Amino acid sequence: MSSSSTLPPADPRHHVAQVNVARMRAALDSPVMRGFVEGLAPINALADRSPGFVWRLQTDAGDATAIRPYEDERIMVNLSVWRSLPELWDFVYQSRHLELVRHRREWFERVDPYQALWWVPAGTVPTVEEAKDRLERLRLDGPGPEAFTFREPFPPVGLPGPVG
Repeated sequence: MSSSSTLPPADPRHHVAQVNVARMRAALDSPVMRGFVEGLAPINALADRSPGFVWRLQTDAGDATAIRPYEDERIMVNLSVWRSLPELWDFVYQSRHLELVRHRREWFERVDPYQALWWVPAGTVPTVEEAKDRLERLRLDGPGPEAFTFREPFPPVGLPGPVG
């Protein structure tokens, strides 16, 4: 896995969008999902106030758990925009969020790929359909400038080539 020091630097013309999907092991109101559900609001609040946070997908309830863009109703989607890859990295792997990541197998079945990153012009809000397309592009073509991962990041257009 990469670290925040090996990721492309912030570029004020671009933000990084991230999507991750997960297939729940059980319904949200089941005992199996209790730890995830209890941790969701505090982690969303942490994201909202984290350095580099720009936007996240949510309903009026304050999260995206009701948004199910796949035929499989057990697949949930998380979509957000961050100012830079290092700031997103720090939230995911250097904050309390990491505790949820460590427990994800208790609540979710493996989906591959489960995450895709891509650059958007600053001020752009990606759609769920675009996010699904980026995951599919990553699945079909592997990492590239249109969809990549923390392991194989690509800089925004106009910056030097692949990092790594």
